[in-house]
Amino acid sequence: MLEMRPDCERCGTDLPAAASGAFICSFECSFCAACAEELDDCCPNCGGELMDRPTRSTKLQEKFPPSAERKFKG
Repeated sequence: MLEMRPDCERCGTDLPAAASGAFICSFECSFCAACAEELDDCCPNCGGELMDRPTRSTKLQEKFPPSAERKFKG
């Protein structure tokens, strides 16, 4: 199950689990669409490809909550 990290690691933009627009690599590094585009869809942490992160419905978030740990170092 994906962690569904709550923010962009590069700029800190919120990335709600139920919303589209988040991109992840195979290690689940998470970025907003604008940062993923600026990074040419290449993860700066591991060099992996950034792909669209699937969404998680609000109903499923009750049983499988997304991560609350923010990764932006700002």
